[in-house]
Amino acid sequence: MLSRVANSVFWINRYMERVENYARFISVNFNLALEQPGDFEEQWEPLIITTGDDKNFYSYYDTPSRESVIHFMTFDQRNPNSIQSMLFNIRENARTVRESITKEMWEHINKMYMDIQRASKAENRVLNRLQDFFNDIKMGCQLFFGIVDASMTRSEGWHFSNMGRHLERADKTARIVDVKYFILLPAVNQVGSPLDIMQWSAVLKSASAYNMYRQHYKVISPANITEFLLLDRHFPRSVLYCLRNAENSLREISGTSAGSFSNTAEKKLGQLRSKMEFTDVADILKQGLHEYLDTIQTRCNEISGEIHDAFFTMKPIHLQDSKMITQ
Repeated sequence: MLSRVANSVFWINRYMERVENYARFISVNFNLALEQPGDFEEQWEPLIITTGDDKNFYSYYDTPSRESVIHFMTFDQRNPNSIQSMLFNIRENARTVRESITKEMWEHINKMYMDIQRASKAENRVLNRLQDFFNDIKMGCQLFFGIVDASMTRSEGWHFSNMGRHLERADKTARIVDVKYFILLPAVNQVGSPLDIMQWSAVLKSASAYNMYRQHYKVISPANITEFLLLDRHFPRSVLYCLRNAENSLREISGTSAGSFSNTAEKKLGQLRSKMEFTDVADILKQGLHEYLDTIQTRCNEISGEIHDAFFTMKPIHLQDSKMITQ
């Protein structure tokens, strides 16, 4: 597969997963606002902190209010990570590789792009139906991934898609949990209180994990939620599950057998996956949940960079007559 095509397919899926998770981030706060006592002030700054967009946000806005944060994360075209900006990038990437993706993928991407364009022109009405609007975005992203899985052959293109999706999901699940770290309780003695439990429940719901979690655990506790969202081997949004799936696709692309590596991306991804497999929740909490999550996010960024260097950069090819061309 041409590196240009592989790069576009990889990023189409990463951006689509990021769109879904930005909708999930906003759902975290939306659910918290609904379930918190009336005297508890809404907090929107944690969203732009955990997504790493706070510096960019404060270059355009003074206060992280509900309206400013939602506009910045959803419609602001000055923000390269806004939902509207990412859907534009998805559509542009898909347009350049239409011969390598399915007709159904292209049509659905085009529909989502047109929908966000119409929504941006009616932003005031969107703010009055927040929950429905962001649920529609999440469902649109999930439908896209269903189309990918149902219509693409399991060749290199699908594996680049799958790898991009799961790397992004691993990073964003860690960030969803990290939102709770930045939500301030009124006092330290509120930890473990009904308010604290409600906030953790909202995090589970925002990761579509509440029902599956309750099948495994009888009570809501930070330790159990951390274990489920980070280390569960079977829940499809847990960090460990995502890393294992990304690694499997990376090995299918490079043809490397388990227990070995042929490039730095495989080495770093295997190291992170292995370290998490031999970690338990007590180790995580001992290190500090926020610090552990920050390490995961850093490692995911490093792995993404190594994948770019291994598969997407232009590499010189030395010909027999000593001339060089690039591929």
